[in-house]
Amino acid sequence: MGKTPPGQSREKVYRFVRERLLRGLPPTVREVQETFGFRAVQTAREHLEALVAEGRLSKRPGQSRGYLLPDKPSTPTVFVPLLGRVQAGNLTTAIENLEGYVPVESGDSGEDLFALRVRGDSMSGAGILHNDLVVVHRQASANSGDIVVALVDDEATVKRLHIRKNRVELRPENPVYDPIVPPPDAVNLLGRVIEVRRYIGTSPRKRST
Repeated sequence: MGKTPPGQSREKVYRFVRERLLRGLPPTVREVQETFGFRAVQTAREHLEALVAEGRLSKRPGQSRGYLLPDKPSTPTVFVPLLGRVQAGNLTTAIENLEGYVPVESGDSGEDLFALRVRGDSMSGAGILHNDLVVVHRQASANSGDIVVALVDDEATVKRLHIRKNRVELRPENPVYDPIVPPPDAVNLLGRVIEVRRYIGTSPRKRST
């Protein structure tokens, strides 16, 4: 097997570190090395330092778990529609009922964003739990490894997308569940999950139009 191009490896490292940071579990350099099977810790450190140089990560000196997501400039808040529920488990019939609106910081109008409430625990390994809200960027394609909301024969699910040649797999992040391997023409991508929200004791308020 040939070597993965450095740019692809760095993107995978970034996605891994970002996901861990969003879950509140910052990885060490050693954990990055072990996750990606790098022969030397220095290789993992070089990828991380390159991401810092690119501005995609920031670093707190002198700490083993010192890599952070950089502070973002303030962006305006837009209200995106909360459209029913999406299954994170076995497939269920898609529901699209307007339940209210969710405030999201966005640099544009937010027209390409919507939110869904998750049912089930098949994505618990990715930090997406039952009754969480996922903010979704509406798009018809995504990269392998992205967490997506997909329609399979008019049934909705949230899973991690894997593309191998002409085969599409929708993989859970919970070993209790099996991957979904539908025919390519049976899958319609609704969008890519870009944010997870968890409310304790309260829920998003409805906003009149």
